[in-house]
Amino acid sequence: MTRMRKLAAALSAATAVLLATSPTASAGPGAQTPTASALPARHAPFVRESFDRLPLGPVTAGHGWTTDVSGGSLTVEPSSTGHGRELRLHTEGNGRAFLVLSGLAPAGNSFWARLRLRADRFPTAPDWAHWTIAEASGLNAPTLVRPLGGQYVPTSRANFWGVGSDLGPTGDWTAWQTSAPATAGAWSCVEFHLDAADNRVTVYQDGVERSELTVSTMQHGGTADDFVFPRFDRLKLGWQLYQADPTPSSYDLRMDDVALGTRRVGGCGS
Repeated sequence: MTRMRKLAAALSAATAVLLATSPTASAGPGAQTPTASALPARHAPFVRESFDRLPLGPVTAGHGWTTDVSGGSLTVEPSSTGHGRELRLHTEGNGRAFLVLSGLAPAGNSFWARLRLRADRFPTAPDWAHWTIAEASGLNAPTLVRPLGGQYVPTSRANFWGVGSDLGPTGDWTAWQTSAPATAGAWSCVEFHLDAADNRVTVYQDGVERSELTVSTMQHGGTADDFVFPRFDRLKLGWQLYQADPTPSSYDLRMDDVALGTRRVGGCGS
């Protein structure tokens, strides 16, 4: 009998705990239990790369990506922040080192990208030295869209971020802005949105929109022609400096937490 009483008491206590933690019980009279459709929607990226599952050392390919290298190298290294691993892209002179995502077919020819970056240094010569960190392209048109890049401006003796393009009807241009200085040696979380509705490129740094960097069909840094996206099927992320014999003579870019999605991936703050 004593054993039966203990079992009954235990069942009664367990029932009380379940009722106390039930959403309906704790919400009070008339409250409804949240359904899955009422919760914030999650939009999974169609590309995600943290480099944490890659072996340390030189790398020529990863899950869903290859490389484009001339006068440079890509190496997976322990994270400088102390967690996981990161990608180091090294170039000599005006070499290039890119991670290449091919076979893209984003819905509506539009997509968001997010990545964390740290450039160890930027060029100080020659004058107007131009560099690229992201370049999107397609097979149906020669236009190269460069949502992340910049230029050394000798009159200011500084480097500035600027969206750019090349090989299309608007020519070769980088719409750098003095309000967007490029700072070496510091990590930043960078996002960009390529919106085909009006061929608009929007850039965000650490969660904040940099509206001065926005370009679109008729507002850009090239000729009087319309700026029009190609049908995107490839994105390159890395480093290329185009002028010969630059100062410094070598460059290192650190990259981590790469993600592409049809909606804003987030993770950069506000």
